[in-house]
Amino acid sequence: MAHKERHYTGRVGWLRAAVLGANDGLISTASLVVGVASAESSPQAIVLAALAGMVAGALSMAAGEYVSVSSQADTERADLAKEKRELAANPKAEREELAGIYVARGLPQGLAVEVADRLTEHDALAAHARDELGITEMSRAKPLQAALASAAAFAAGALPPLLSAVIVPRSALMPVITGSSLLLLLILGASAARLGGAPIVKGAARVAFWGAVAMGATALVGRLFGATV
Repeated sequence: MAHKERHYTGRVGWLRAAVLGANDGLISTASLVVGVASAESSPQAIVLAALAGMVAGALSMAAGEYVSVSSQADTERADLAKEKRELAANPKAEREELAGIYVARGLPQGLAVEVADRLTEHDALAAHARDELGITEMSRAKPLQAALASAAAFAAGALPPLLSAVIVPRSALMPVITGSSLLLLLILGASAARLGGAPIVKGAARVAFWGAVAMGATALVGRLFGATV
């Protein structure tokens, strides 16, 4: 039976996007609710602020991720097009370059040349993309997928504080939002650390710490500059 190994690096792309989006959604929306509530705003104003923050944040995350990953995709396409031209113009030099890569990785010269020849015959562009440029099908930039994933993750993170603003009475909103958000941040940080193979306590603590700082700062702003709405 084939031996299958599971590595944490295979999760880096989606894990980063999911954690970043959910963290941003939870921290920014909870902080917004705490800040507006600290200004003695009405329940309707608090809910409206939370909803607006969730929608604006999700769209902002989607737009930012789409632009960023599209730039990466453009660079990948340009590199592949350049490599394709070089393969057509000087295939011998490209084969030697590929063999040199394998020699640098530890293969004997003769075996490196043989491997380069075989891979060139099979799919020269794919071989150079993978071993020279570091581009594989799994790592290729996917802008639309990244944008949708980031927006969904942000919205999922923003949903708990939004629901709290809708359901929880105004008098209990501040402690409920703060406590539940910190708890969710601890869970989110611990889960991300576990999936990524990092220390769980450290991962949970750093996420919760920055969430507490954000909520504390917005609460202070609400107290200092807020007015009844």
